[in-house]
Amino acid sequence: MATKGTIATTGRPYAWYFEPLWWLLLGLAHLPLTVLYLFAEVIYFLLAYVVRYRWRVVTENLRNSFPEKTPAEIERTGKAFYRHFAQVVVEILKLAAISPEELGRRMRFTNPELMTRHFAENRLVLSLGSHMGNWEWILNGAALEFPGRAAGVYKPLNNLFFETLMRRLRTRFGADAVPMLATLRYLVAHRGEGRTLSLLTDQAAGPEDRPYWTQFLNQDTSFYTSADRLAVQLDCAVLYVGIRRVRRGYYEVTFTELPDGRAAKGAPAGTFPITEAFARQLETDMRASPEQYLWTHRRWKHKR
Repeated sequence: MATKGTIATTGRPYAWYFEPLWWLLLGLAHLPLTVLYLFAEVIYFLLAYVVRYRWRVVTENLRNSFPEKTPAEIERTGKAFYRHFAQVVVEILKLAAISPEELGRRMRFTNPELMTRHFAENRLVLSLGSHMGNWEWILNGAALEFPGRAAGVYKPLNNLFFETLMRRLRTRFGADAVPMLATLRYLVAHRGEGRTLSLLTDQAAGPEDRPYWTQFLNQDTSFYTSADRLAVQLDCAVLYVGIRRVRRGYYEVTFTELPDGRAAKGAPAGTFPITEAFARQLETDMRASPEQYLWTHRRWKHKR
């Protein structure tokens, strides 16, 4: 980590006292993943049985999303989620030291040709992802799979240390980290270059965001509509990014074509075909592997 200058996204000075904590985390990141997964078991036990971190939120989300499940099944799914979440935590830490060769072995893109076909046409591609699997590994994996063409949108953190840490992890293999408010500016600047910008599109949109509402996992659910608006404005191709853990520490990423900007442009007013298609794809993946979703998030806090 740099010890001088300012943090680009905040303009605040970098603090020298971050360095000892950074080196501590870096030392831990150099441990083999097999060792880090032992730490993950401790984290899992603390989260699920001692602290019971957001247990009420997790179980409420699961009950409302899967009313057909018995209380025992909800309990098992919740505990399986905590184990998955603990593993993701140490995997994100490992990004500070993992080699590109090891990450490439652990992140398999099953159909990269769907992406490269659009690059060949010099089109911008919106890659719509979610908090499934290991969402932080996807951007770095894409930076290795598509060198010089991957970027991800993120919301800057208020904590200066973690803001600096996460930017370093996300850009370590050459991806661009784009602050949310700079999304349109970034896309305009790189129009015609054949790049992909990743958007986590599953977050809860509030009333001020003019959300799109749809039935999703048995609930009235709000979605951001930025993907539809950006795709229409800049004639973007759009891909759904599906990720699943095939075994501990190994993931598969599969792209699915969604309506592009041209199709969305011709849609009736008030409809959002890209967002609706994304919701249906994500719902299918969450039903298939519910333990791999981030259930601690208060996804349904807004009401229509």
